[in-house]
Amino acid sequence: MYKQQFRSTHIISTAQHVIHKYFIWVIITSYIIAAIYPSLGVHVRSIEVGSIDIWRTKITFSLPPAMLAFLLFNAGLGVRTRELASLLRNPSLLLGGALGNLFVPLAFVIGVSITMKLWHNSDETQQILTGLALVAAMPIAGASTAWAQNANGNLAVSLGLILLTTLCSPVLTPIVLHSVGFVTTGDYSEDLHELAANGAGGFLAAWVISPSLFGMLTRWILGEKRAALISPYLKLCNFGVLALLNYSNASISLPGVVSQTDPDFVVIMLIVVILLCFVMFGAGYLVSRAFGADRAGTASLMFGLGMNNNGAGLVLASMTLSDHPGVMLPIIFYNLIQHFVASLVDKALSRRAAES
Repeated sequence: MYKQQFRSTHIISTAQHVIHKYFIWVIITSYIIAAIYPSLGVHVRSIEVGSIDIWRTKITFSLPPAMLAFLLFNAGLGVRTRELASLLRNPSLLLGGALGNLFVPLAFVIGVSITMKLWHNSDETQQILTGLALVAAMPIAGASTAWAQNANGNLAVSLGLILLTTLCSPVLTPIVLHSVGFVTTGDYSEDLHELAANGAGGFLAAWVISPSLFGMLTRWILGEKRAALISPYLKLCNFGVLALLNYSNASISLPGVVSQTDPDFVVIMLIVVILLCFVMFGAGYLVSRAFGADRAGTASLMFGLGMNNNGAGLVLASMTLSDHPGVMLPIIFYNLIQHFVASLVDKALSRRAAES
């Protein structure tokens, strides 16, 4: 019995490792399919099972936010109690990282709004700014812990950054959205202010914070050993759910990019998004230097600040800004680019560790 259980666990762990290694190509494939065959993704998005009112916000129980909740429940289930206890050892480092995650992307977006006044198409400028606002407003992604772990980072710092930015997101996200709303114009500005005032807080509480806390509570009820037994299977499910979530979200905007290709818009958007990604990873490095972090802390801060929960941003954008599908493109591209930049940072950190 134990031999069979060990064999099953080994197979699951091997499959998980292989999929994780090549998962970026799975995400790229899901985007390609969304661009040429969006009908299934649109159908997935239309599936609803009811709605309730929370914090002056109508929360619709549809499949995309439910998939997001599943991913965050699994993230919460993976939180170890002993790691939570160790978070208090680095309060200044966590606070510095959280403040960097708030102010650096916000300053970047405001800088882009000034620079892109020279751009010939004001509507394209507004789409880029609004998409960047949703990237900047999201908490740190759970995927940052996986990258930090691969780079022998400080997992307590990684976990602390995720929990702190996630729990504070109902307050911090509206601040970012309102701020960018003041530098955008027309419908885009109105949508950002309305989203900040009435939609973002309830959405994040219902679909990000609640499932994360419920996952942590479930782990506490089950205990470390039982949670560890089911965790590999849930993590394997994560890959399929994440691919389907990205596909369904991208099915709204990518078909339009393919059918009405605007090369200069795509190029300028890619330049801006790539620059933001490098700025955020660089900000993580500068924060670590400012607080005197060791190599492990530096790795966690770089991956933490560089990687945002764009799954939540995509779901929020697709639910509230569906009349402006181009807004989703910067989020989609940042979601891809952050993993490529993370791989470069991982190699640089590994090379630096080997030389020291």
